[in-house]
Amino acid sequence: MDEVNRNTEFLPNKSLVLDFRLYGCLHESYISSLFEYIDENDENRIANYACGEGNVCDVMLTGTNWKISSIIAKFHDVYYHKQMPLSVCSADCGPGFRKVQQEGMAPCCFDCSQCPENEVSNETNVYQCVMCPEDMYANADHSQCFHKVVVFLNYEEPLGMTLALMALCFSTFTSVVLGVFVKHRDTPIVKANNRNLSYTLLISLIFCFLCPMLFIGHPNVATCILQQITFGLVFTVAVSTVLAKTVTVLMAFKVTAPGKRMRYFLISGAANYIIVICTLFQIFLCLIWLGFSPPSIDTDAHTEHGQIIIVCDKGSVTAFYCVLGYHGILAFGTFLLAFLARNLPDTFNEAKFLTFSMLLFCSVWITFLPVYHSTKGKVMVAVEVLSILASSAGLLGCIFVPKCYIILLRPERNSLQKLKEKTSL
Repeated sequence: MDEVNRNTEFLPNKSLVLDFRLYGCLHESYISSLFEYIDENDENRIANYACGEGNVCDVMLTGTNWKISSIIAKFHDVYYHKQMPLSVCSADCGPGFRKVQQEGMAPCCFDCSQCPENEVSNETNVYQCVMCPEDMYANADHSQCFHKVVVFLNYEEPLGMTLALMALCFSTFTSVVLGVFVKHRDTPIVKANNRNLSYTLLISLIFCFLCPMLFIGHPNVATCILQQITFGLVFTVAVSTVLAKTVTVLMAFKVTAPGKRMRYFLISGAANYIIVICTLFQIFLCLIWLGFSPPSIDTDAHTEHGQIIIVCDKGSVTAFYCVLGYHGILAFGTFLLAFLARNLPDTFNEAKFLTFSMLLFCSVWITFLPVYHSTKGKVMVAVEVLSILASSAGLLGCIFVPKCYIILLRPERNSLQKLKEKTSL
């Protein structure tokens, strides 16, 4: 082609032009013809042999509105432009998206919007997403529904296993302490602190430590009711027993010349009536609770994504706090009485230990309230279990561990002869 263009006798006054595509633009290499490019003012242009190169891009303006396309063409100073006769449609909306029609545009022009939370679409170009069932959740792409994981405080996870082991260990240790007291039931330290009340308190503490086992595992209607009723009753027995022990200490030391009635109260074990009366009142509160709004199973499928949280609902929150408040009244009353008797002279006076045990008991449950309300799900259940274990361990440690220390490691202090020597001094 170059040789033809250079030959002045072949195709005079005409030039062949070579063009090829380069990155989407038309790159032209040509030799100008005489008549098209002759210019007397251009000394560098040789007639019939003027070489040059230029880039000319293809411009295609598309859209549904020619007026807007025309403005854009003028703004960019496009030399040659054309409007496509047909509108260009939007790309398909894939799974996980839904079509939203563009107002005032052609039917095939639309936006793709992701499906709302917990809704899916598994087809192309749908106008409505489908809501996942209650027990299922949408994946991150909103293209499929998956079954939610059922979550509760169970024995197989570390938290549930740890709490269960703690409950078993504490209950076993309490049983050992009970065995020690039964074996040494005729020693002064056991007899001086009303051994029958000590037995009652230790047995109630065993049940207090076993009570958290009802909170661990898959909840059902029976366990939900037993959780709160057992918790309310066994703690009432434990705290009222401490109250009876405290009253016994006060009656023994405050009454210097007791009459027949007071002597009968101390000898006959009438302090046991305190336990019975306090427990009966708690039973009355529990019956009202069960009659009006008993505990039940609560299923929460919305708090945590992809999870169904199963817990026991308290039923009547007012009744729950009445039971808990009754424990608090008994504990605070016991604390005040034990505090008054803390300095009474006696070798085996346990008033100080009773004071510390009730102080710890009250501190645990006062701390429990704000922590309990700031948690949800199985963590909330774990907080209640920990509070039960901590308060029970406080009673066991403050009241019985010092006595076991004397019985097992300092037996010389647990003798009548030693007691007489200290009394004579």
